[in-house]
Amino acid sequence: MKQIELRLDLNSLGPTVDPNIYGHFAEHLGRGIYEGLWVGEESSIPNTRGLRDDVVGALRELKIPVLRWPGGCFADEYHWKDGVGPREQRPSILNTHWGRVVENNHFGTHEFFDLCELLGAKPYVCGNVGSGTVQEMMEWVEYISSDSMSPMADWRRRNGREQPWKLPFFGVGNESWGCGGNMRPEYYADEFRRYNTFVKNYGGNRVYRIACGANSHDLQWTEVLMDRAREQMDGLSLHYYTLCAGWPPQGSATRFTLEEWSAVMAAALEMDRLLCDHIAIMDRYDPERKVGLLVDEWGTWFECEPDSTPGFLYQQNSVRDAVVAAATLHIFHRHADRVVMANIAQLVNVLQAVILTDGPRMLRTPTYWVFQMLQRHQGGRVVPAAFDAPVCDIGGKKFPAMSVSATQDAVGDMLMSLVNLDPSQDYELRLEWDTPVRGLVLSAPDMTAHNTFERPDLVSPSELEVTSTSGTANFTLPRHSVVTLATSAGS
Repeated sequence: MKQIELRLDLNSLGPTVDPNIYGHFAEHLGRGIYEGLWVGEESSIPNTRGLRDDVVGALRELKIPVLRWPGGCFADEYHWKDGVGPREQRPSILNTHWGRVVENNHFGTHEFFDLCELLGAKPYVCGNVGSGTVQEMMEWVEYISSDSMSPMADWRRRNGREQPWKLPFFGVGNESWGCGGNMRPEYYADEFRRYNTFVKNYGGNRVYRIACGANSHDLQWTEVLMDRAREQMDGLSLHYYTLCAGWPPQGSATRFTLEEWSAVMAAALEMDRLLCDHIAIMDRYDPERKVGLLVDEWGTWFECEPDSTPGFLYQQNSVRDAVVAAATLHIFHRHADRVVMANIAQLVNVLQAVILTDGPRMLRTPTYWVFQMLQRHQGGRVVPAAFDAPVCDIGGKKFPAMSVSATQDAVGDMLMSLVNLDPSQDYELRLEWDTPVRGLVLSAPDMTAHNTFERPDLVSPSELEVTSTSGTANFTLPRHSVVTLATSAGS
């Protein structure tokens, strides 16, 4: 078994990891909102004001910093006024993007902000540029955040909310290069400037305005937006999904070969080069880094489960997804001087979800446990780590077999997370570290292992054996695993 020496440099701390890098995304898609989060007050499933208690309780444990809603492609066909007022009077709508199902609009603005308050998460609302008007967007921001005696604020009060909500983040359109309008970057830049003009700040609320950014490698989009609209934006988004073999999504989430594992790992690690390329453009126009980069859609995307509804994007979640999640979060840490938010897609029952439900049943996926294990990185300063990473070479795909990230918080406590991307090889780690630590490991004997409603805890964290001798910590990093070592507050 190969032994690897690992060294930390506490004298050269890097940027602070913005907690919002651990953000999430909930779209009106499949069973993500309805059943996943919202069951209604009359449901036999225990709920608080219609929001299911088991899911909310599990999500609260993750300390979700920010939640993006209502889309996604759905955002650019969503008309917010249909989703406020007495529920029995709200009109139903056709979700033309996802399964062409009819929705009753019972989950709208009030329900979303109620969810955020229950979770302790900051709201990130995405506005409708594709099929909505400037006035519609302007009035939504007023409805949410105005404390004046104005028409929209008064309507909010009549609908049961006296005080305005805080609206910290607002996205001006979604994927305007595709489902949000098939726009050219030059056209969208002008539309962003126009719509953004009417996203007002009310009272003490200050909106962080987010422009729709590029689809993965479309560097021209970033070039044009930074050239023509950087003075109007606070942040620019980026979307990138980890695919097994390019678009459209292919392969099973739980039945895959070593070669497919390798292809997915290589695709996940492409995030690093992608960020470097977009950040280089942003730096030319914005050397002081005033504009943040938000990867507000990311995660794995495979074929839907065979027995699921087409268009609902329901996929299982295996050890492979956990490894991708941890390795990707490490990449965001490395770019934390520009990356200010990331939102994994999606929260419940859709794509790389952290929670799956089946009627009244609920389970935590392997990706859920990654977010729980790594949550103490939020707000920490990056600690440089030096090691000789072995290389994986499977099916012609070469990639580093190990990823490491360490952070130190304001009182000096540390969290180190390590990922073994190698599906076949364990590694022995020797770390110069003379402080008592607590270790956790997330893995399973089989790289395709996943949690089911019959075995919901098959893949979950367990204690990691760490031996300390002469100022060093020694432990095994198992194949296809995620490991954390924590000092003080985590021990």
